[in-house]
Amino acid sequence: MMRPEEIYQRIEAKNWRHVWVVGDIHGCFSMLMKRLRECRFDPQQDLLVSVGDLIDRGPDSLGCLALLRESWMTAVRGNHEQMALDARASSQSTLWLMNGGDWFTRLTAEHAAQAEALFILCQRLPWILEVRCRHSTHVIAHADYPASTYQWQKKVDLHQVLWSRERLINKRGGISGADHFWFGHTPLRRRMDFANVHYIDTGAVFGG
Repeated sequence: MMRPEEIYQRIEAKNWRHVWVVGDIHGCFSMLMKRLRECRFDPQQDLLVSVGDLIDRGPDSLGCLALLRESWMTAVRGNHEQMALDARASSQSTLWLMNGGDWFTRLTAEHAAQAEALFILCQRLPWILEVRCRHSTHVIAHADYPASTYQWQKKVDLHQVLWSRERLINKRGGISGADHFWFGHTPLRRRMDFANVHYIDTGAVFGG
């Protein structure tokens, strides 16, 4: 069983010039780098936060996974990272392979060893990240915060944190306890906002 301190993580935005939040990257390393240049992202002063799903489907999952080593990058875990971790732990890889994990089977021995080391970093990724700004609090998770009220270290259903689309489908309304909530997981034509909830997976791997 996971302890709350392993599920939640908190960062202070005052430590950076800007904190950027990016949707599901899914191996689209070159596209991400291009967008960061366009946004004038400064790795010396700025922080990039991923809503998870760095890997699978796109052309460079290993390159995206390696971003976890960068001081200017952090992430919450997505369902694809969790599928990879589950596959590595159990040797039952069918679900992961069916969902884009086949890139791992094509790696050279050297690159596979690099990926295995990076999966150790994935094990340390939180499910829920709280970003405290001067005048607001932002909560970032992969798919949902499955409760009507946010509370630091509150026990929540972790499967729903990684997989749920219920709030998005039903446009179930906002969440109290923080100012803004940022999610990915479901590819959309454009960013969707309702109440204080923001869905920002615009399907990079599908050309979004």
